[in-house]
Amino acid sequence: MTNHHNSSGKKKVAILIEHGVEDVEFTVPYNGLKQAKIEIVVLGSRMNEKYKGKRGKLTMQPDGTTTEAIASEFDAVIIPGGIAPDKMRRNLNTVRFVQEAMQQGKLVAAICHGAQVLIEGDLLKGKQATGFIAIRKDMINAGANYLDEPLVVDENLITSREPGDLAIFTTAILNRLGYGGKEVALPNEKDTSAEWWKLADAWGGSTKGDIGKGLNTVLAGERYCLEALEQYLEKESDTEVKSLFQEMISNKQRHTEKLETYLHKLGEKTSLSANIANQYAKVKAAFTGSDDIYQLRCALGDVQTGIGDIANLCVMYTDPVATAIFKEIYNDLVKYEQRLLEMYRSRLAAGVKPPKPTSAAAVTM
Repeated sequence: MTNHHNSSGKKKVAILIEHGVEDVEFTVPYNGLKQAKIEIVVLGSRMNEKYKGKRGKLTMQPDGTTTEAIASEFDAVIIPGGIAPDKMRRNLNTVRFVQEAMQQGKLVAAICHGAQVLIEGDLLKGKQATGFIAIRKDMINAGANYLDEPLVVDENLITSREPGDLAIFTTAILNRLGYGGKEVALPNEKDTSAEWWKLADAWGGSTKGDIGKGLNTVLAGERYCLEALEQYLEKESDTEVKSLFQEMISNKQRHTEKLETYLHKLGEKTSLSANIANQYAKVKAAFTGSDDIYQLRCALGDVQTGIGDIANLCVMYTDPVATAIFKEIYNDLVKYEQRLLEMYRSRLAAGVKPPKPTSAAAVTM
């Protein structure tokens, strides 16, 4: 491996890579640091390997390996997420390299599943940190004080949760490496009103068009569910179920308004699929049964489909505003899924017969 020691005083950062890395979680910090003229050394577990991103957008051959790397020669280490950290933490040399960097007071920054390497290295005990929600309990069990925030900084440790946090995450790294402030037009990392998506876009993240497509996909789903719930409400006679449907309708109306408002703010148009989603729901409802438990089961099916669809979209875009809207919708869907399930089970327990499966019941949004 080439000796990467830099005697010029220029900042030098190691970015770890493995197969299945979340593409933008590598690309955005890489480009941000490169544009700031900070020296970047990409470290993998094998030298003669071309690593591919989880979404197929990234192919990268490393400059060296963590086996050969010397932590003292670097100012910072960045650990992207995706499937890659699960492989990184199985490499004793990668874990050792990160441990040494942390112990030497070097900046260590991990995003999303990147915290799995910190867990493996026993580096989270007593630390405030964040990471992807799916590893929240793992981080807590490793001794971290988990915070569900876009950016958590505890001394030389920087952590973030997901692609939507990338611009803030990268800005925090740049600031602590001495590249920041008004002269380089980087927003304050705590500025929630900043248009972070523009910065992420400049560093290779989601474009305005990408974000608009995501918003329209979710808007189509919300408009579909809104119309479907209104149709179910008309056929439902159970007072308790009707009340829940009405609450869900109000919830969908608020979500729809937020999505439409943000689309308008971005200057993006509403898609054809979003505009006809309610008509599709009306067609489906026309072929459904009219007994109470059938409406309940249809609503449950719609919610479950929505959960599956939006869970993927929550980690697709490097825009914190769109991501926050998507996560709010996802959390509400999970909440309503449980309430619908409780009502469905209680009615089955009371002797109400479930509907026989029909082709109409299989129709989803």
